[in-house]
Amino acid sequence: MIHLHDLTVKRFREGLENKEFSAYEIVKALFDYIGLRDKEIDAYLTLNRDDALERAAKIDVAIAEGRDLPPLAGVPLAIKDNMLIEGLPATAGSKILEHYISAYDATVIKKLKAAGAIFLGKTNLDEFAMGSSTENSAFKVTKNPHDLTRVPGGSSGGSAAAVASHMAVAALGSDTGGSIREPAAFCGVVGLKPTYGAVSRYGLIAMASSLDQIGPFTKTVEDAAVIFKQIAGYDPNDATSAPDITYGDNLLNPSLEGIRELTIGVPEEYFVPGMDEEVANAVQSAVKEFESLKVRVKKISLPHTKHALSVYYIIMPAEVSTNLSRFDGIRYGDRAKAENLLDLYYRDRGLGFGSEPKRRIILGTFVLSAGYYDAYYAKAQKVRALIKKDFDEAFKEVDVILTPVAPTPAFKIGEKTDDPLQMYLSDICTITVNLAGLPGISIPVNGREGKLPIGFQLIGKPWHEADILGLGMFYERLGGKR
Repeated sequence: MIHLHDLTVKRFREGLENKEFSAYEIVKALFDYIGLRDKEIDAYLTLNRDDALERAAKIDVAIAEGRDLPPLAGVPLAIKDNMLIEGLPATAGSKILEHYISAYDATVIKKLKAAGAIFLGKTNLDEFAMGSSTENSAFKVTKNPHDLTRVPGGSSGGSAAAVASHMAVAALGSDTGGSIREPAAFCGVVGLKPTYGAVSRYGLIAMASSLDQIGPFTKTVEDAAVIFKQIAGYDPNDATSAPDITYGDNLLNPSLEGIRELTIGVPEEYFVPGMDEEVANAVQSAVKEFESLKVRVKKISLPHTKHALSVYYIIMPAEVSTNLSRFDGIRYGDRAKAENLLDLYYRDRGLGFGSEPKRRIILGTFVLSAGYYDAYYAKAQKVRALIKKDFDEAFKEVDVILTPVAPTPAFKIGEKTDDPLQMYLSDICTITVNLAGLPGISIPVNGREGKLPIGFQLIGKPWHEADILGLGMFYERLGGKR
């Protein structure tokens, strides 16, 4: 019998090689399950059934013929609907792209196809990745699989919910200020945000170009390492892609001796007043488990953290206003009936964008305007440099930083929709990682079976994903996951 809840990337590969099941059987079982479960969760926007089953059948033929299998042969993945897959819709959760069909593959999709992965479909998200709850989608509200009255987090809530509900073995999301790590924490899965420039953004519908990064959702940290290794690497199509950076086998095979040489820093600034007591206690329990592994832990300070939210909500909307200017009703959109060009812009953008993109476009245009550029945007960039300097100084003393992911567990659907500022505060523990371009991972706290999931975050030095992944793998082993 096929148990979808047991399937990790590693377990899927072993099952295929041992001929416990076929790729076609698993993919068909997943679509059957999606047909039942997604009626209540609403994780998917588009399904890719025919192509996925065809690719699965080809994998099975390759196995029967004894051919060597690529690393992710037959692994069924879900993809956030702001990444392009040739021939499939790419809505970015917005009405303005409702009828857009991708003309080419994003670089991460090309790499996953070359590795043999199969795409089950495209997942729901906050419109243009703007949100912390997946309530801002133009099409549906995704629910948290652990409690259908609660949000899955955002903006990659559809991908996180698909993995958490076993409607995909793994998934891709994008992270601009916590949009992989927060939904991973809320849904009880692993979410990795790589170093800025480690994974190509070519074919990702841009929100804020200096902050966006693609990364995986998985059921285990080891699976996150496997997926990351396949999608990382230089891409000449992406000007922000870092050349000459390679990741070796230590990503997948950390040693206990190696992680015991690391020092974990715990910054006091991340345990903010008003943080849910259960979250604080859960994160402290993770600290104690690392200490039980004989990993050194010390308190540190990141003094400019208090300015991060303000800096983020100046820089991000500024980049949003620039990136979304291309959606003008001419190249994209439904060409609303209009008397002249200006009227077309008003009507198409007015009908096509939801309230959150409009809010951020207006704010971003304001901070970039001639009278306010120096007072807001230029100053925010200076403070951003100070936030990055805080991390540079901290990493002279420690190798990894441990923090909460969010100040609360998953909140109720509708709880914060009328108060954008309260919604923005959900990002308070994650945005510094994007502002500094660092790698970060959300890992579920052990021992919370039957309770709402809570995640803790490990932040690494640039290009040191191996450190946070290695610590995460050994932490999971303490909780019995393999």
